[in-house]
Amino acid sequence: MEHQKLQTIRHKKRHERVRDKLSGTTERPRLSVYRSHRNIFAQIIDDTKNKTLFSYSTQHKEIKQKATYGGNIKAAQMLGEILAQKAKEKGITKVAFDKGPYSYHGRIKALVESARKGGMEF
Repeated sequence: MEHQKLQTIRHKKRHERVRDKLSGTTERPRLSVYRSHRNIFAQIIDDTKNKTLFSYSTQHKEIKQKATYGGNIKAAQMLGEILAQKAKEKGITKVAFDKGPYSYHGRIKALVESARKGGMEF
């Protein structure tokens, strides 16, 4: 029990450090990523207006039809591609990447790399 509390505190501190340095603007909104064991969630946020412009996750039908499990690298790559496509449709090409408390590795890296291939600039 004590170990879990410590992990949660460290997790929150890491996220706070990242958020202190990042802020989304109208020209360059923030791409925030949340990773659970079974899914990955991404949202594009304009912090000046305190508004989420749009969000997407591995739970959407488009991805669920192609990937049976949303918590792996394949699903993260699909999410990145679709996210870049939807962002282009809304006129968003440049974003500030908020990785949260997660390290740039595995599923997070796969999502970002596929979004870059789709035309997003970080």
